[in-house]
Amino acid sequence: MGFEGAELAVVPLDSERAEDTTVTGAKAANLARAAVAGLPTLPGFVLVPTELAPGAPTGDAAVLAAWRDLAGPEGQERPLVVRSSSAHEDTEDSSMAGRFESVLDVRGWEDFTTAVQTVLDSARRVRPLRPPEDAPPGDGMAVLVQPMLTAATGGVMFGADPVEGRTDRILVSAVRGGPDQLVDGSTQGVRYQLTRMARLVRIEPAEARGDRTLSHRQQVRLVALAKKAERVFGGPQDMEFGFDADGQLWLFQARPITAMAARPARGARLLGPGPVAETLPGVLQPLEEDLWVAPMSHGLTRALDIAGAASRRRLRKLPLVTTVQGRAAADLRLLGAVPSAHPVLDFINPAPGARRAGAAWRVGRLRSALPLLAIDLMADVDQALADFPPPEEMLSGQMLEAVAWGRQVLSALHAQESLAGALLGPGTGATAAGEALAELAEGRTRGLSDVELIERHPVLLALLPPTLGERAPLPATTGWTTVPRGVGALPVREGLRLRIRWVQEMQAQMVREMGHRMGPGECTLGLSRLVLLRWDELVKAADGEGLPADLTERPPRPDTGPLPAAFRLADGRPVAQLPPGHRTSGEGQGAGGGFGTGTAWDGHGGRPEHAVLVVRSLDPALAPLLPGLAGLVAETGSALSHLAVLAREYRVPTAVGVPGAVDRYPVGTSLSVDGGTGAVAKADMDDADDHTTDTAPRATTTRKEPAA
Repeated sequence: MGFEGAELAVVPLDSERAEDTTVTGAKAANLARAAVAGLPTLPGFVLVPTELAPGAPTGDAAVLAAWRDLAGPEGQERPLVVRSSSAHEDTEDSSMAGRFESVLDVRGWEDFTTAVQTVLDSARRVRPLRPPEDAPPGDGMAVLVQPMLTAATGGVMFGADPVEGRTDRILVSAVRGGPDQLVDGSTQGVRYQLTRMARLVRIEPAEARGDRTLSHRQQVRLVALAKKAERVFGGPQDMEFGFDADGQLWLFQARPITAMAARPARGARLLGPGPVAETLPGVLQPLEEDLWVAPMSHGLTRALDIAGAASRRRLRKLPLVTTVQGRAAADLRLLGAVPSAHPVLDFINPAPGARRAGAAWRVGRLRSALPLLAIDLMADVDQALADFPPPEEMLSGQMLEAVAWGRQVLSALHAQESLAGALLGPGTGATAAGEALAELAEGRTRGLSDVELIERHPVLLALLPPTLGERAPLPATTGWTTVPRGVGALPVREGLRLRIRWVQEMQAQMVREMGHRMGPGECTLGLSRLVLLRWDELVKAADGEGLPADLTERPPRPDTGPLPAAFRLADGRPVAQLPPGHRTSGEGQGAGGGFGTGTAWDGHGGRPEHAVLVVRSLDPALAPLLPGLAGLVAETGSALSHLAVLAREYRVPTAVGVPGAVDRYPVGTSLSVDGGTGAVAKADMDDADDHTTDTAPRATTTRKEPAA
């Protein structure tokens, strides 16, 4: 016989040696431990290289004898299952779920030897996507052999909910028949979320109470198995199970849960880009954050305080506006962008009413005074900006003072802009962006360049996002617009917003000039390094205290894509949330991985830079495509299937059970994928621009007002 000239040793599954993962691999070793602990496992044996099991029966005769003992008498052999037990799979760091071969329903000696060779060959053909650091050299493949059980009901059970990151929940996906049709992604199955007391929390899709795939008694037995396995292995397990025709529960596989979704702490703030993303839409480097986000947060906080929209204690607790993954995000509840989490308590609590009553007098007087205050502020800003010489004519210290002045005045501008939006209404309805488009249309007809256009009409800066780097080009073409009327015709609020943009541009010009002066030949700092400084670090460097020692090691912030519309932070990462009053579309099931946006791709042809793989089913053969995906969408399949497990390990946002996904989202479609809720939607092209094509920044003319 022989297996490509190699001799194999036979290790019984109930032997002490079988519990050694370095000998039999994690899959077989885990089953051996489970059997010793009294968990319901099937008998079997493991074939390993002879050098790993000195003293064990070896050679063709030993393998034949072990097969005969398990398969039964000649002519009456029962079917077997021949499975991989690689040193690279079922570990705490990497499941390699479905990557190696398993052969089911193996009958007869000839088919058995072929199946063993198939499993051994898969070790040489499949390379680990992320091999464990302590994995043994070589293929490290053992072959697990057990009886083939015909299950009446089977499935996959997680001793914790990896999609929601909850250790107080147990997640089960079940099908009628064996679990193989579930783990290979061909069948979606029915998903049960259970408490650790076996209470059914949720079932998807809905089933009639009298015709459920798993009865209540079976659910209770599965929860008991999950808790016992957790005690045996020291943590929640990812298990495959089956109920036979007699109702006996069997454990086919147990391994650590390799990827748990991050779970926000209780009471974590509900954040989102909201209206602040209209002012700061892109990824901000550290210096940009300190120059623009901090003043915005301070100004909006002052506006909310004046309006009595929140207590000062709450406003002082955390910044109203912050950055997440380099993008601006705000507290949606404080801004009034979502309803209160406790409307009844707010109604009976006299504090908010008293606070608003105290603010009413201030607001009443402010409503009449605000236009004049805003006009005075805008006039002061215009005069200060006009008095600044060109940056190339200024000393570096003077430029630094100008940038510092900009931080102070931006706070006042943001505060008055927010109050103007809440108290004064839209006025004439004219916008800075609309005026800019009108000026652009006339300027294009005269063939003016971008530089000439902006020098003549600074209102055009309203069409461009602020940046300390190179300024983006103006839109190449525009449709018919209104006739320009001049900046003086803009309502108060739009005038304030335009001054915010002008001050930001002044700061950018100053910083760019400073970066050029500190480039190669002097301090060898340059603009690319300068933007990685914090504001206080730049001030200290200007005062002669030197640059931070780690500055050369700081990487620029990458663009990881737009933030979810609403999210909470868990370990510093955004976890998408449904705002109060919203519900999922019910189109798909979340399989974890977070939130992502990108371009639909079918796995063939050129791969987009940020690809969302859209497929019919969760075929494990797609595993090599997972690294770097922006999302994964499947029409069928379970959140507990092999490919979904691997996707969570690579933090790929995944939605399963999305009907007609391949036809609805053809290649090239801009998509957003929420791995928590399972929601898949065609993304706003403006949100997808960062991931697909270079287009001109959008001109925003409206936004939601913060509640006052």
